[in-house]
Amino acid sequence: MIVRDPPRPWEVLFTLRGSILPAIWPQLVFITLLSAVLTWLDLSGRFSFPDISPLPFSLIGIALSIFSGFRNSASYERWWEGRKLLSDMVVHCRSVARLAVAHMGQGNTGLARLAIAFAYALAHHVRGEAMGPDVARFVPEEGALAARNGPEAILMLMSRSIAAAVASRQISDAMAQELEDQVTGLGTVLAGAERIRFTPLPYAYALLLDRTVYLFCLLLPFGLAPVAGLWTPILGAIVAYTFFGLGALGDELATPFRPGENTLPLLAIAATVEINVSEKLGLSVLPPDPRPHDYLLT
Repeated sequence: MIVRDPPRPWEVLFTLRGSILPAIWPQLVFITLLSAVLTWLDLSGRFSFPDISPLPFSLIGIALSIFSGFRNSASYERWWEGRKLLSDMVVHCRSVARLAVAHMGQGNTGLARLAIAFAYALAHHVRGEAMGPDVARFVPEEGALAARNGPEAILMLMSRSIAAAVASRQISDAMAQELEDQVTGLGTVLAGAERIRFTPLPYAYALLLDRTVYLFCLLLPFGLAPVAGLWTPILGAIVAYTFFGLGALGDELATPFRPGENTLPLLAIAATVEINVSEKLGLSVLPPDPRPHDYLLT
C-alpha cells in the first residue's frame, strides 16, 4: 500500500512513483507511436485516411467508461472487503490476547502467541506463500507449520489450548465460550479472505472489456488523424492512459492481497498485531513499528 502525502499541484503531472503509469507504459508508447506515424502519413500526403464520423468513437467511449466504472466498482468492493476482514482480524486477535492474559495470567502466553502466529500465517496463506520464521516463532508444533492450510491449523491449536485450560480449571466454561467466539471470528475472517483470494472476477467480463479497450485505442488514431492533425498523438496518449490505467488499476484492486503498490499491507498489519499482543504480555522488548519501505507498506 502506498503511504505518501497527496501530490502538490505541480507534481500531479509528473509523479511516477505510486502511479499506474509504470504498469501501462508499453501500451502508451505503442499508441503514441502509432498515432504519430498515422499523423505523419496523413499530413505528408503519403496516405489519406477516409473521414470517420466522431459519433461511433463517442458512443464506444461512453460505453467503455460505463463498463470500466462497473468493473472498477466490483474490484474496489473486493479491496474494501479485504480491508474490513483485516480490521476484524485485528479486533479478534486483540480480544483473544486480552482475555487470555486477564483470565489465564501472563505466565500462560500460548494462546496470545498463537493469535500473533495467525495474523502472520493469514498473510502468507492468502499470498500463496509458505509460512516463514515469523510464524514459526510463535507456533510450538511443527505439524501446524507444514499444514496445507496453516491459519486453520493454528485455529485448531487455539481451540485445543482453550479446551486444555478448561480441563485444568484455569478458566470457566463461560470464558471458554467467549474465547471460542473470538476464534470462530478468526475462522470467519480466514474464510472471507480465501473467498477473495481464490474466487477472482469472471474472466469473460474482464476479457470483454480489455479487448474492447485495445480495439478502441488502436482504431482511434485512424479517426483522429484527419481532423486533429498534430494533436493526434497527444489525444491518443491521453485516451489510452485513461482506459489502460483504469484496467490496470482494476486488476490490482481485484487482487488486494498480493504484494503491490495499491494492495493491502498484510505483513504491516500482522506486525501491528504482534506489537499490540506483546504489550499485553508485558514484554519489555517490543517489535519495531511497521514502517513503509521508502513509500510502501508491505
